[in-house]
Amino acid sequence: MIKFKKMVAIEPTKLLPEWDEKLKEFAEEAIFYEDIPTESAVIIDRIGDADCVMLSFTSFIDKEVLDACPNIRYIGICASLYAPENANVDIRHAEKKGIVVTGVRDYGDEGVKEYAISELVRLLQGRGSAMWKDEPMELTDVKVGIVGMGTVGSLLARTMNFFGMDVNYYSRTRKPEMEEEVGMAYLPLDKLLDEVDILITCLNKNVVLLDEAAFQKFGNGKILMNVSIAPSHEVSALRKWLDQPGNYAFSDTEAGLGEEVIGLPNVFAGKTNAGLTSMAKVRLAQKVIQNIEEFQKNN
Repeated sequence: MIKFKKMVAIEPTKLLPEWDEKLKEFAEEAIFYEDIPTESAVIIDRIGDADCVMLSFTSFIDKEVLDACPNIRYIGICASLYAPENANVDIRHAEKKGIVVTGVRDYGDEGVKEYAISELVRLLQGRGSAMWKDEPMELTDVKVGIVGMGTVGSLLARTMNFFGMDVNYYSRTRKPEMEEEVGMAYLPLDKLLDEVDILITCLNKNVVLLDEAAFQKFGNGKILMNVSIAPSHEVSALRKWLDQPGNYAFSDTEAGLGEEVIGLPNVFAGKTNAGLTSMAKVRLAQKVIQNIEEFQKNN
């Protein structure tokens, strides 16, 4: 195996420590930073003459960084990568410079479906600090709409159906096989907002679908849950909607809702990503290392 000359993780990889140590074996020299850089100049300084750069989903490697660090051959994203437009690396510019950028998929989804059910049960049955209605409720027959029918959306659809919920969805592309399997219907977004009581958004980073008009269409006495790593909504519009009676918002991380609404009594945001359980971190690490092995094999 031909090793990288220098590997730099510009921020915490969010892998377990033993897997960071395995990553370091792929380079002659390895430097792993334990804090998140605040600006491009810091990132450029950290990368320096490295030919391999690792990062999670919190920092951004843009054109300025890529041009300032000519030795980069490989960038490994220790997080989900679905499309260049949603990535925290300027993949288009990297490709022009002959830099290979890899990410992973489908490593933390099991924890997300468990999070969604757990939080909804607590609210519907009043087992936390709030209860949705005047009496405890079951999930049975509650109308839920899922926005985004990728891997996470599909898992949630199957899970919600298992618990007897009335599931429908909106997605950029229709999924006839999922419609048949789950017995759900595809609805245009406006119609979905009008018909469901719980809306769960499962979108790629930087995809914002819900504005003030969408929240008005959704109405009051409703629940919004976002399981994306960034807001699927305009934060100011969400804040205005949360001022109305009977509305609740959930996300497994504060970043999934936006700072402006954190701390409101009808907002429940976690401190840790539901997709970053210890089991998920193992799956993530295995895929990150597989990507590096594949790169080194072909180069």
